[in-house]
Amino acid sequence: MRQIEHKLAVARGEKPAQKLFKNAQLVNVLSGEVHAANVAIDDGRVIGFGDYDANEIVDLGGAYLAPSLIEGHFHVESTMVTIPELVRALVPHGTGAMVIDPHEYANVLGMDGIRYVLESSKNLPIDFFIMLPSCIPATHLETAGASFTADDLALMIADDRIAGIAELMNYPGVFLGMESELAKIKAGKGKVIDGHAPGLRGKNLNAYALAGVRSDHESTEVEEAREKLRLGMHLLVREGSTERNLEHIISLVTPQNAANCSFATDDKLPGDLVREGHIDHSIRKAIKLGVAPVTAIQMGTINTARYYRLKNHGAIAPRYWADFIVLDDLDKFEVRQTYKKGKLVAENGNYLEPRHRKIEQPRSTMNLSYRAPEDFSVSVPHGGSAKKIRVIEIVPQQIVTKCLVERPKIDNGQIVSDIERDILKVVVVERHRATGNVGVGFVRGFGLRKGALGSTVAHDAHNVVVVGTNDRDIVAAIEALVKMRGGQVAIVDGKTITSLPLPIAGLVSDQPLEAVIEKIAELNAAAVKLGSTLDAPFMTLSFLSLSPIPELKLTDQGLVDSANLKLTSLIVD
Repeated sequence: MRQIEHKLAVARGEKPAQKLFKNAQLVNVLSGEVHAANVAIDDGRVIGFGDYDANEIVDLGGAYLAPSLIEGHFHVESTMVTIPELVRALVPHGTGAMVIDPHEYANVLGMDGIRYVLESSKNLPIDFFIMLPSCIPATHLETAGASFTADDLALMIADDRIAGIAELMNYPGVFLGMESELAKIKAGKGKVIDGHAPGLRGKNLNAYALAGVRSDHESTEVEEAREKLRLGMHLLVREGSTERNLEHIISLVTPQNAANCSFATDDKLPGDLVREGHIDHSIRKAIKLGVAPVTAIQMGTINTARYYRLKNHGAIAPRYWADFIVLDDLDKFEVRQTYKKGKLVAENGNYLEPRHRKIEQPRSTMNLSYRAPEDFSVSVPHGGSAKKIRVIEIVPQQIVTKCLVERPKIDNGQIVSDIERDILKVVVVERHRATGNVGVGFVRGFGLRKGALGSTVAHDAHNVVVVGTNDRDIVAAIEALVKMRGGQVAIVDGKTITSLPLPIAGLVSDQPLEAVIEKIAELNAAAVKLGSTLDAPFMTLSFLSLSPIPELKLTDQGLVDSANLKLTSLIVD
């Protein structure tokens, strides 16, 4: 008997189901209610509700049964663990599907990066749907390891696991009608087109939406989010490690508009995912801030599935995948059990599946020209003792920055780090093509009193980025990163305090989840010892070169006026 005929017979009650979830309080995200139900499943799918005979009974005893959770926008590389190791962190928190943008892998490895992600995300208890990176590189103001055109995107768009075109970060290029950007939208026709438009308002936002962009996850204020929602853009409410926007915009969500809202994490460290949670954390926080539990669960399930057209995901109903979570209290929203296609895969915070096979690593990606301290020196222009400089100011728990104009500290004709005023030198060194490009700037907000912090995780081109109190330690950090084939490092007096090697594209470790979490904690503790006052100093460092995000950033090509997407000078005229 064919599978569908067998399932129909089970649904009619003529044959026993494989499993029956009995005495459930079903969170029905389709009808928007909680009701008593027995849920029958067979061959990994929901068959129906009712008193069915079954080969196995799971008596929930009145516990809540809800769909497993869906991530709306995530960069897996930000966790610095492989996808199989990431799954071990997320499944106990109830995650069953994720829409991911392998933007970082693509910036470093090109199409090889996309193929690596597709291969390493197969046959896992989370279903991964890939959005094709649209901005490789993110802007023309940085040097990446690859470049994608609309033709490149068109080659892969038909794959069943490709959900659409990822965030169009060159939003000025879109609303100004640049042929290259419109061609990318055309390449994704018939699938979802995601947006990325921080602070964009008014007529230019109208043009951005008109071009075909259908979502945004960059809103940091209620009125910005409201304007995007009114224009028909799906609102992805973001809550990551440093990008914590939920509490600022969740008041906008009402029963009338919630169907057009979902949750996204964007970037989150593995330790935060394990301790704090994933989409379950966003749901808990939304409930605490006044969103009705069923509405919050809809935002973390069916709303995301419908927006991204994820067939048979996001709800509990006939034909949907039997991807469930079990909870004892909707308000507390602590996941007790996670089921994948009817199989128990996590319970009481423990992942129950065996470790998954290792995937062959891609090629090495560290290709620098050697740098010496004099490469990072900044001389004062003739007669410039009173000159001022542009300084990047960190905004805590945000990836946006401010542009300050400050009087520099000058030593022997050189502009140097000013530890007392927390104005520190930051450098970006190109690592993909050995161009020798170096960008030098200054940043306020790290609080370092000595030493340097370095990383090859540096959105979006992922060149080497180092912040330090002196050039000797900056050079030592670069040398340590090259030796590790990429990673993160804390340096003092020219010596490594602690480090995390990231040999997979300079972005991801090949070590187990627990080991990476431990190393990240060591790095953050080392940063604190050096004086840092930031919650996530290395993640903050990684966003200093994200050129499409206002106001002031630094790439290998120099300081970037991100609001106008153009290079600007360090010295203020």
